[in-house]
Amino acid sequence: MSVDGALAAGRAAAEARMRDTVRLYSQAADGFDRTNGTTIPGAQTTLYTGKARVKAIAASTGEEAQAGERELVLREYEVSMPWATALPDGVRVLPGMRVEVTASEDARMAGLTLWVTGASFSDQSTAWRIRTEDRA
Repeated sequence: MSVDGALAAGRAAAEARMRDTVRLYSQAADGFDRTNGTTIPGAQTTLYTGKARVKAIAASTGEEAQAGERELVLREYEVSMPWATALPDGVRVLPGMRVEVTASEDARMAGLTLWVTGASFSDQSTAWRIRTEDRA
């Protein structure tokens, strides 16, 4: 089997395991309404909506972090999307973007928002993998 044939088979197998639905998006900085003292969330730009595989990274035990007066546990996830996923021209996935799990066979995952920490690219990958963390 040629390399291209093996990659095609691997990509088809990886895609068959993508049973979650996600939305990858960027969000502009929040604003502040001085009149009523509320934060106004920044505009969101959706970059991808579709199938994916969201998987907790097995070796991740969670890192404790402080946010204001609240303690957080950062848990790592890997989000795999179809290798051929296209983004708008000139757009790259950057840390700080977000992945929202909109549907999953595991109902506990639906509604989970993950923060992108990095993405890997390769012409010989079977899926496009994005490293994320749950900041809940």
